[in-house]
Amino acid sequence: MTIRLYDTSARQIRDFIPLTAGCVSIYLCGATVQAAPHIGHIRSGLNFDIMRRWFEHRGYEVTFIRNVTDIDDKIITKAAEQRRPWWSIGYENERAFNDGYTALGCLPPTYEPRATGHVTEMVEMMRGLIERGHAYESEGNVYFDVKSFPGYLSLSRQELDNIRQPESTGETGKRDARDFAMWKSVKPGEPSWETPWGRGRPGWHLECSAMAHKYLGEAFDIHGGGLDLIFPHHENEIAQAQAFGDEFAKYWVHNAWVTMSGEKMSKSLGNSVLVSEMVKQWRPIVLRYYLGTPHYRSMIEYSEEALREAESAFARIEGFYQRVIEKAGGPVELAREVPPAFAEAMDDDLGVPQALAIVHTTVRQGNSALAADDKDAAIARLSEVRAMLGVLGLDPLDPHWDGGNGSDRGEELHGAVDTLVRLVLEQRESARARKDWATADAIRDQLQQSGLVIEDSPTGPRWTLGPR
Repeated sequence: MTIRLYDTSARQIRDFIPLTAGCVSIYLCGATVQAAPHIGHIRSGLNFDIMRRWFEHRGYEVTFIRNVTDIDDKIITKAAEQRRPWWSIGYENERAFNDGYTALGCLPPTYEPRATGHVTEMVEMMRGLIERGHAYESEGNVYFDVKSFPGYLSLSRQELDNIRQPESTGETGKRDARDFAMWKSVKPGEPSWETPWGRGRPGWHLECSAMAHKYLGEAFDIHGGGLDLIFPHHENEIAQAQAFGDEFAKYWVHNAWVTMSGEKMSKSLGNSVLVSEMVKQWRPIVLRYYLGTPHYRSMIEYSEEALREAESAFARIEGFYQRVIEKAGGPVELAREVPPAFAEAMDDDLGVPQALAIVHTTVRQGNSALAADDKDAAIARLSEVRAMLGVLGLDPLDPHWDGGNGSDRGEELHGAVDTLVRLVLEQRESARARKDWATADAIRDQLQQSGLVIEDSPTGPRWTLGPR
């Protein structure tokens, strides 16, 4: 068994060889909690959730760190605009992110550290970098000296003469405009912490270098995040960590964006679609299918039409589940192993689209077995489909998805709707029994106009939600 990953730093797919046998360590840049998440934010969490699930299916013990940036220029700006404490902005949006991750079925991280809880580690790293000649204090700020680190820009492969630090506005006392801030001196009304160089607050890049060191040590396997983080964030993380003496990440993996009209989905561009609104319009499992099944390195162009296609595709899988379970007379267990073709696709840089094609092929085979009244073959195919969808976090029988969204309230709502629909279907069956075909057809048509699909089966009528 060999898992291969596209390593951004090497610009090629490489065989994955973990630093520690049987264990995989992953650091994912998580939320900067200045606003509620849109589906572009959550896509990153989904992609790395699938990665983690696949490593675990392959027998690895995974340590998965997803941080929270809870102090940042944007958070401070939002707090001033809304006349609220900075920490309340961060806490509110951190909860919104976690609600989004949970709604779409992401497993909780092993640890989810907040930046503000690790100032001690940041001070220790800055002190070491100053002692090694890679950083300097100026006017209460601490800057990283990019010229002191020969490997700078090795990830993004840019030329030093051509770059500038995007967040450099208002920073004073630099030796070189391309140096970046690790610590920012205190300003009136802003939060601050005490350090040997005066009160201030951390820079964005320092936070992740310090937290990765704290939870994963001097070297770890995979560092992940969105494409937009390659420069400056990940480039600056590497400089700090390696200049401090860490080997840091062995592999760099970056997911592509969700776009709208060709533009990266972004709050600042006004083209974002909030997760909290989307889960009111679409079942969370359908959103996971839509966001999680394209290849992680492929852009997703948002459209309602594409979402409807995802909904229809997933409905075909759910229909297969329902028919086999009825035939089996009860639940069908997951297969212990996924089909070899599925594993081959996932081992090749997490080829989810190719793996999903195996899922749909297996569903078609199962439907053919049902048509041939081959119950054992149909059950075997569903068992395989459950194992494959379990890896993707999309198994409809996973308890998380009870009621359509994994919540007790959603389960109650689904149960209430099921009771009402069955009452109406009983009226239809009574009409059919007395050969009142007009009334029976009228009831069926009314249910279908309400968005339900009614299917007559040997065990009686059943209903499912139809495509939009």
